[in-house]
Amino acid sequence: MNIIINGGSRGIGKEVALFMSQDINNQIIVTGRNIKALKAVSTASSNIHAVETDLSNPDKLAVNYSENILSYFKSVDILINMAGALVSEEFMKMEEKDARSMMETNFFGPASVIRIIKPLMPPGSHIVNVSSMGGYQGSVKFSGLSYYSSSKAAIACLSECLAEEFRDDDISVNCLALGSVQTEMLKEAFPGYKAPVEAVEIAPFIAWFAVNCHKFMNGRIIPVAMKNP
Repeated sequence: MNIIINGGSRGIGKEVALFMSQDINNQIIVTGRNIKALKAVSTASSNIHAVETDLSNPDKLAVNYSENILSYFKSVDILINMAGALVSEEFMKMEEKDARSMMETNFFGPASVIRIIKPLMPPGSHIVNVSSMGGYQGSVKFSGLSYYSSSKAAIACLSECLAEEFRDDDISVNCLALGSVQTEMLKEAFPGYKAPVEAVEIAPFIAWFAVNCHKFMNGRIIPVAMKNP
């Protein structure tokens, strides 16, 4: 399978890439802004390839992303949108640049990637967008996460919409709303907080879901958490 993991330089995306690379039939592209971190992931396995990408800069994304992806793949079987940005701050105190960065990275960037990659996806392909329980309708909400949670709610809703739009092309779109997972991003936003799940623990489930669950569901937002959120 040809697989793209956006946000594969660290955290959950990195662990998903490493897990999926154990199957030598998989060819995996990991993307992210930190090229040094990406190359460290790609050196772990010969079937992982690094592509530097800044989802928060949509003006450069289309040309650079298309050229880099096409240098490796002519078709894409699985697209996993893992990239995320999180700044914890009260709504009235949030700086505009941080609010826009989260929306670009968590919503507009992945949406642009889907538009670029979709023409390369054959029937039976699967797009998995990774959201958050913070963006899951009816979940407990927390002060300081208004923009983050809203951006994650947006990518979840987009998943439902695109599942319908891509139905005739036999391309499935699903969304995983994750609870808190111990990652560098979480640690930076909430120093001292310990999540109940490690990235390396959740990675096999996400990989299994991406490979298998388009056979059974489409347009679904699946909460993946032991508690709310």
